[in-house]
Amino acid sequence: MDTKRIILLGVAVLAALGAVLLVRGMLGGGTPKVNARPAPQIAMSEVLVASENLQPGQALMPSQVRWQKWPTSSVDAGFITHGAVADEAAAVKGTVVRTPMVAGEPITSAKIVHADAAGFMAAMLSPGMRAVSIPITTESGAGGFVLPNDRIDLILTTKTNDQPPLVHVADVLKDVRVLAVDQTYKQDKDQKVVLAKTATLELTPSQAMKVARVQAQGTLSLSLRPLSDSNSAVASAAADAASESDDDDGSARGVAVIRFGVSRLDMAGKKDSSNGPQ
Repeated sequence: MDTKRIILLGVAVLAALGAVLLVRGMLGGGTPKVNARPAPQIAMSEVLVASENLQPGQALMPSQVRWQKWPTSSVDAGFITHGAVADEAAAVKGTVVRTPMVAGEPITSAKIVHADAAGFMAAMLSPGMRAVSIPITTESGAGGFVLPNDRIDLILTTKTNDQPPLVHVADVLKDVRVLAVDQTYKQDKDQKVVLAKTATLELTPSQAMKVARVQAQGTLSLSLRPLSDSNSAVASAAADAASESDDDDGSARGVAVIRFGVSRLDMAGKKDSSNGPQ
């Protein structure tokens, strides 16, 4: 290869390198650096959710709810937020579950009802049950010591027009749940006097019909059951079965007949026909 060709080849290479450098300079000097931007922060709020499955009618307790972080943009107007309520106890105070809820589901104002709301009694009722109110006095209402959610036995007392009158006492229903008691207090000298008017009971439909029937026969009284009574479910089932098998006239199976202070039991529900003093 002669000298001229070598020189021309070198000039061509230099020209090509110059063209590459020129184009690179015009395009900005190579691949630009990409600066990673952090993802935008999502605003979060704390909403009240159920910590376990909840059923209609049960009183809502602080242990059954918890605070859960929730995107602020997705917080519904009916949600209960930590910013609006101080703590769980204040959020659920005096409330009852109205609709079924599963664990983790937000609690809304439409799913619970407060004690002073119109729908409170309907939410308190167990499925299939009815609320029935009966008139009571302080004496027939266990001296004013019967409170909501207590369990009672319902007793019927009747008197005849005989002289002296015959007093009949019979169990009407056993182990009945008290939903509400309409009672007030009056200051009498140094003590408060309980003034009871009505008691609202949770009954099955057949029990409700029976109570409506026996109210016209005499006076109904409440017999308070102990909290330690562990046989509530058995007693309630037995009482409901007895209610279903009663005659249409509402007579009870066992009647205590009291004459001159002496009590006799008439299992047929009829007047005592003994030969004692009349």
